[in-house]
Amino acid sequence: MDIALIKDRLALYERLMRLDKPIGILLLLWPTLWGVWIAAEGRPRWPILWIFVLGTVLMRSAGCVLNDMADARFDAHVRRTRDRPIAAGRVTRREAFVLAGVLIFASFLLVLPLNWLTIVLSAVALFLAATYPFTKRFLAVPQAYLGIAFGAGIPMAFAATRGEIPMEAWCLLAANVLWAIAYDTEYAMVDREDDLKIGIRTSAITFGRFDVAAVLGCYAGMLAILAALGRAIGMGGFYFAGLAAAGMIALYHYRLIRGRDPERCFKAFLHNNWLGAAVFAGIAADYWLRDAGG
Repeated sequence: MDIALIKDRLALYERLMRLDKPIGILLLLWPTLWGVWIAAEGRPRWPILWIFVLGTVLMRSAGCVLNDMADARFDAHVRRTRDRPIAAGRVTRREAFVLAGVLIFASFLLVLPLNWLTIVLSAVALFLAATYPFTKRFLAVPQAYLGIAFGAGIPMAFAATRGEIPMEAWCLLAANVLWAIAYDTEYAMVDREDDLKIGIRTSAITFGRFDVAAVLGCYAGMLAILAALGRAIGMGGFYFAGLAAAGMIALYHYRLIRGRDPERCFKAFLHNNWLGAAVFAGIAADYWLRDAGG
């Protein structure tokens, strides 16, 4: 057995799952944690928390593999993606299919201890992840579909904790859809010229010269929904401080993207990790203060 060959294959699989670029996992994890914390009113059960954290890593990894299988023909013509393992011919579709199957099976095993509603929703989440790559062929703003896929952990968290999906779950999901349109438009602004050549649809192309305004509008809509939700469920000062911090981060992103420089747009995309973290910090701190004061 050639140890060096095994290490090389594992390194390729790591790249295929994007474990070397964890931003996707973080953008999926933050809204999931918003849902976990609010559903449990700041006291999530540890088994549920760990199931959702590990499930986020596994499903994001599986989604990346499925995405690269679907987009290999397009990725080969885009400067930023042409070196991805499948597009470059270093990993076969058969290998990728087996890897995706292992990741999906592991995710399924994770949710088995949870209630039937959560298990059903996990199947919906898998469908969304598997079909998202194809939406770039026909949807004008596929980023909205991405927002639903990346927010699937929100209703799942409420289902696992409360056994139902209340209105606050749908509000969080709506906020996440707007956030995803914002950050993935920044991402799409990087590849706009290549995407126009190969015929892929993205929000950056659809919004055209209004792309920056659309990003800001989505950030504003996201924060407005979260603010209204916070008032409705009785959140306090720390929660709104987290939203204020997120708003300042969004304004910083405007400074980065207003010139439409690809490198600065990509920097803004990556920086969305801190926006999601700011919202979560406000949620967690607010519930912690309630418990400490009670």
